[in-house]
Amino acid sequence: MNDFHKALPEVDPEDIISTELIEQPLSSNPNSAARRLALQILYEIDITKHAVGDVIDSQSPYADLNERSIQFMRELVLGVMRYCPALDAIISHFAPEFPLKDVAIVDRNVLRIAVYEIAIYQQTPLRVAIDEAVELAKLFGAEGSARFVNGVLGAVVSDEETLTTLLEKHKANDA
Repeated sequence: MNDFHKALPEVDPEDIISTELIEQPLSSNPNSAARRLALQILYEIDITKHAVGDVIDSQSPYADLNERSIQFMRELVLGVMRYCPALDAIISHFAPEFPLKDVAIVDRNVLRIAVYEIAIYQQTPLRVAIDEAVELAKLFGAEGSARFVNGVLGAVVSDEETLTTLLEKHKANDA
């Protein structure tokens, strides 16, 4: 028996294991709910490497979303997956002291969604994209996540020239 197994407590089948259900506040609007689902799907894909379509199909029935919101969620997930290398390069550029592989999975995917909305999708007002990302970070991230996400996105939107250059560079590499 290795040291890891020695550190585990003995568990008796008769032991009662308690669980705690943490209620999450309802989304304020359908797009917020779509972003939440997109984050949960991207989180699962990031951890498990499951196929994107399979995760969307397995998660969507549990969401109480209308057809328009389901389409928005699909746009976010598929857009983030399609442009992931470019999004990661943008995030890495604007947060160089935080290697992306070391950034929490929730924070990484919140940033990917927001940068996708800001830089590529471009149908969400900047302030809304940032506010929604900060709210997702507060809801699903660690204690400092909201500040981190807000700081990175603030840097992204304050340097449009660099953002455009990074996007063009990645589009040229994909061609």
